[in-house]
Amino acid sequence: MAPATGAAEASGTGGSGRRHHGNRHGRSEQARLAVLEVADGLLIEKGFAGVTMEGIAARAGVAKQTIYRWWKSKTDVLMDAFLQDATEDLTAPDTGDIALDLRDYLRRLAWFLSESDPGAVFKALIAQAQHDPVFAQDFRSRYLDGQRRRDRLPLERAVDRGQLPANLDMTAETDQLVGPLYYRVLVTDEPISHDFIDDLIDAFLRRHNLTAQTKP
Repeated sequence: MAPATGAAEASGTGGSGRRHHGNRHGRSEQARLAVLEVADGLLIEKGFAGVTMEGIAARAGVAKQTIYRWWKSKTDVLMDAFLQDATEDLTAPDTGDIALDLRDYLRRLAWFLSESDPGAVFKALIAQAQHDPVFAQDFRSRYLDGQRRRDRLPLERAVDRGQLPANLDMTAETDQLVGPLYYRVLVTDEPISHDFIDDLIDAFLRRHNLTAQTKP
């Protein structure tokens, strides 16, 4: 899995730095993580059709039977790799100011979806979901709930601080902030500039009579 190099410029965060020791559980977890680490790199290199369970096993240095103990298909491997990346890379900051928090988070999300290796996996999984309804349902149930919690977090914190009203329509406001990013990534393939993100945030702040901080 790719480190969040672009997003880290805004947040100062890095990888998880996991270490595993020599017991059986540690070796098993190390093998599982090795599989997840190589999955998105293979997709970037070979495309979705070119990724195979055999290729993942060879690149990760584990037996194919080991992979099949955890996953039924390459799609399952890629989805787990993507979900782990999203959990690690899309943590919203908490500076105490909603404008700064949204700016950092939306820039991070834009980079993750449009420029990172996990973003390429995301687009491949979305494409797969268009003709595999069973996978589509599984992907939505496993991804959307967690992602919507991450997307709402800056707004929920601002409500708790009294910066936003307690009756805020959280779903509608979140959709208006993140929806345009997904639209550009999945539909128009237009770039997501900092100015584009700042305009989304400024519109949100105006709706709630808030003042933007100076843009970095």
